[in-house]
Amino acid sequence: MTPPHHDLSAWRKPPAPGPMTLTGHYVRLEPLSPEHAAALHAANAVDDTIWDYLGYGPFPDAAAYAAWVDGVAGRADPCFFAIFPAGRPAPLGVAALMRVDVDHGVVEVGNICLTPSLQRSRAATEAILLLAAWAFEAGYRRFEWKCDAGNAPSRRAAARYGFAFEGVFRQHMIVKGRNRDTAWFAMIDRDWPELAAAHRRWLDPANFDADGRQRERLGELTAAVRLGAERR
Repeated sequence: MTPPHHDLSAWRKPPAPGPMTLTGHYVRLEPLSPEHAAALHAANAVDDTIWDYLGYGPFPDAAAYAAWVDGVAGRADPCFFAIFPAGRPAPLGVAALMRVDVDHGVVEVGNICLTPSLQRSRAATEAILLLAAWAFEAGYRRFEWKCDAGNAPSRRAAARYGFAFEGVFRQHMIVKGRNRDTAWFAMIDRDWPELAAAHRRWLDPANFDADGRQRERLGELTAAVRLGAERR
């Protein structure tokens, strides 16, 4: 007998991502546009190491960064978003939905560049939640995260968000003149409801004390979901 999740007779292709604004409690995602370039360049200038594992950057000046934004803004794939923490008039990061495969219901989140102040914040976590929620609610079956296998912070972030590690593609790419082995992670639709609940539990204001310290760790909440999925 075919397992229920293998029967896709009722499944329909999801729409490709397009211009949209995604709003949460801690963050807002807007389509990236040239008007965001100056603020993003200034915010990124505080730490050049953010470019180490990205396929783009660093940029010598604001004009070069603006030219890059002008080239990627408005594209269908990758579909870039500017990330605005709540209460901030300017964006502090970008992320994209990319490698869109509507025929198989697969989409990746990538090209993520967050300023140090945005990293590991509630706003950054909610940004991933909003993108994943859009993908699964639109009908995607698989939501991917890929990074340089040597990028330990990105691998930790993927695990913390609840992406399951699936292996390493050796000599997968050449990036900035260097070999890149690529670590693959993914969430799938049947695990998403529990992962979404874990994210919302972590993001609940009650999970933070008066000094902003977390009571429960997101990584522990999502690890419990992944363990349960592996046992099913």
